[in-house]
Amino acid sequence: MDPFSSSFLSSFSLSNLPLTLPPSTSSVLRISAVRIEEKPPTSTSTTTRTRTPQPSRRQIPSPPYPTKTKPISTNPPPTPKPPPSLAVTIFNAFDDIINTFIDPPTRPSVDPKHVLADNFAPVVDELPPTKCTVVSGVLPPCLDGAYIRNGPNPQFLPRGPYHLFDGDGMLHVIRISDGGATLCSRYVKTYKFTIEEKTGSPVLPNVFSGFNGLRASAARGALSAVRTLTGMFDPSNGIGLANTSLAFFGDSLYALGESDLPYAVKVTADGDVVTLGRRDFDGKLFMSMTAHPKVDYETGETFAFRYGPVPPFLTYFRFDSEGRKEADVPVFSMTTPSFLHDFAITRKYAVFAEIQLGMNPMEMIFGSGSPVGANSSKIPRLGVIPRYAKDESEIRWFEVPGFNIIHAINAWDEDGGDTVVMVAPNILSVEHTLERMDLIHASVERVRIDLKTGFVSRHPVASRNLDFAVINPKYAGRKNRYVYAAIGDPMPKISGVVKLDVSMSESDRSDCTVATRIFGPGCYGGEPFFVAKEPNNPEAEEDDGYLVTYVHNENTGESSFLVMDAKSPNLETVAVVKLPRRVPYGFHGLFVTETNLKKL
Repeated sequence: MDPFSSSFLSSFSLSNLPLTLPPSTSSVLRISAVRIEEKPPTSTSTTTRTRTPQPSRRQIPSPPYPTKTKPISTNPPPTPKPPPSLAVTIFNAFDDIINTFIDPPTRPSVDPKHVLADNFAPVVDELPPTKCTVVSGVLPPCLDGAYIRNGPNPQFLPRGPYHLFDGDGMLHVIRISDGGATLCSRYVKTYKFTIEEKTGSPVLPNVFSGFNGLRASAARGALSAVRTLTGMFDPSNGIGLANTSLAFFGDSLYALGESDLPYAVKVTADGDVVTLGRRDFDGKLFMSMTAHPKVDYETGETFAFRYGPVPPFLTYFRFDSEGRKEADVPVFSMTTPSFLHDFAITRKYAVFAEIQLGMNPMEMIFGSGSPVGANSSKIPRLGVIPRYAKDESEIRWFEVPGFNIIHAINAWDEDGGDTVVMVAPNILSVEHTLERMDLIHASVERVRIDLKTGFVSRHPVASRNLDFAVINPKYAGRKNRYVYAAIGDPMPKISGVVKLDVSMSESDRSDCTVATRIFGPGCYGGEPFFVAKEPNNPEAEEDDGYLVTYVHNENTGESSFLVMDAKSPNLETVAVVKLPRRVPYGFHGLFVTETNLKKL
């Protein structure tokens, strides 16, 4: 499996918001030998779980969940599954041998008891569309549509090593209409998910946790080969998780993970989610696609790429305004495989970052680490290629020492196209990206490339630990002023959001933070998303809109949907929706307007 094929990658005290659940509703979270389950207690005692103590995780009381909320629609009762076949039983026994004697989860970064602690724990079942309660404020009319957040939610409790990036994709959708809301949580029905659901156990090894050292890689690789030869699964049908992000282009909605092709999904009128299938765009899209395509608001075009461990390590391409894929542009001037998770576009160019994260074969062969690791001797580069390039002949690479980005915020042209400006969080401790995310610190920086002289300058925009940053989508590829970023406290937990005014950095090198919102003690959220108040008004100000995100209270076990005023001095709360059950922490989200939902 491609080791580069996955994403990078909580009392609610939101200003006196009444978010305490009624005392009559409660449940407990327990871990069984096979699955994580949420069930009401049957006695006054509670079931507890143990885990390895870690400074970046905190044991919390068993959270209460509402039990009286009725779903709008219900699924038929599950059909009892037949017992596993003899072949599955034998393969699972070999899995257990590997997980117990060859490669047990000894490191915290791949120990399920640590990785799946607190609100990182998966929810056991899908949730059909279920009514929510607006407990504070009013949902603005511009939010009619659906906010969808993607993230990892393993179908089965891991029996061996498990990394946060390895879970099956689950979409948590809040459907808003006329001031009301429903929540729905559904797995993306990838080929991997459906095969493993049918089999009743995991079939494919995890990318980020299944290849730790030569012995583990050889054992799991051999077992996967046997499963393939016996017809248990066919890798040509896809191996991805679709657990990273979403994109809307060509009047279609896609769940994305960079180890596979996009999966088309649909949000129904009642707020349910349906997986329509894997898409190869008439056979023109091969193997995989980035989880971070860029949509040009003005032209309707979408720009994307794929990367991998064999040449060409980078391939650039685009889709026209109708969603038709154009020809590939292989980039052979990237001479080593790099972890290339995100990129940026301008009106004239696409900008790629070759960073110090890449293949780590020596550690995998002679050590016990991940096949992806940091190379401190490598000098990061930025590659600038015309966005309508037919080949790579015009790409130019610029060395930017110490500039390691996982996510790009935005980029634009200046000086008539002779200068490219890029804003992105720079990871100052890239060696901790996979093993110790709690030690990561990302400082938002502004990089300026003079294409005439080749001179590169850069300076910090904000010194706080920030990532998962977004802008008003209308300004993608155009000069923007405002950025909204998540505060790592520490990563991967998000304690709040800040608003940055990057125009301040042009004349004043001081911190550009102009507003901050902290969710409160024990409360953590995720990536914010900006929704314009008047998306079709060309005169609307850039920050005239709302920030939305899910927030979880680890003290009470409640999850909520939070709406903030992006224009206000302190990102004041506009509305809070109490969700009918817990929403685990995840990755990237997207808001789809009512108009676009109808196009699906």
